[in-house]
Amino acid sequence: MGFIMPASGKARRQHQGVPAGSGLLLRFSGWIRHLAPRSLTWMILAGMAPLAVHAGPARAHGIEINEAHTELIDDVLYLSASATIRLSEPMIDALHEGVPLDFRLRIEIIRQREFWADDIFATLGQLYRLEYQALTQQYLIINRNSGSRHSIPSLEAALSVLGTVVRLPILDANLLDSGARYVGRILFKLDDDALPVPLRLRSYVTTDWRMKSEWFTWSIQD
Repeated sequence: MGFIMPASGKARRQHQGVPAGSGLLLRFSGWIRHLAPRSLTWMILAGMAPLAVHAGPARAHGIEINEAHTELIDDVLYLSASATIRLSEPMIDALHEGVPLDFRLRIEIIRQREFWADDIFATLGQLYRLEYQALTQQYLIINRNSGSRHSIPSLEAALSVLGTVVRLPILDANLLDSGARYVGRILFKLDDDALPVPLRLRSYVTTDWRMKSEWFTWSIQD
């Protein structure tokens, strides 16, 4: 996964967390060949169908970050965080039809300055994928950075695991300037750019396919 590296200046560079060329944006033309005919038919119909107007209230969906903090262990800052994730009904339907859902976690370390604008000192990105395995009726969570995979029997449990970060190493504390004040902040979102084209187009005109948390900020004590 790697530590955060400084974001600017000669001694700083942004660390994206995923190797270049790993294909964060899915190529629809290549990906679609691996879909089962049922999934392909469902996606085509989803792209062609007009937007429905529901008389009843829509299912609440979104991402809410509940808590985040860092701890210093052997000169390394580790991040732990938790978030509540609620999928919309169209997301759940698509997931069960074989469409994977990608999520991005963005982490920033910000240096606070008294007389100047705050400086984004360093950034780190984590990418996760949620899939449904119809054959085993299990939900699969893949960390696209590390390659780790977890098979989970229920959607509720899978979303709980997806929204939990436990001691992720993010920064060599020796990079922090002594006496400076730092805060961390995180944002968690559905990567709608990774959706198949018909669903990506729908995300432009309906909130069913847009899901992003607010920034969550905490103070870093080095």
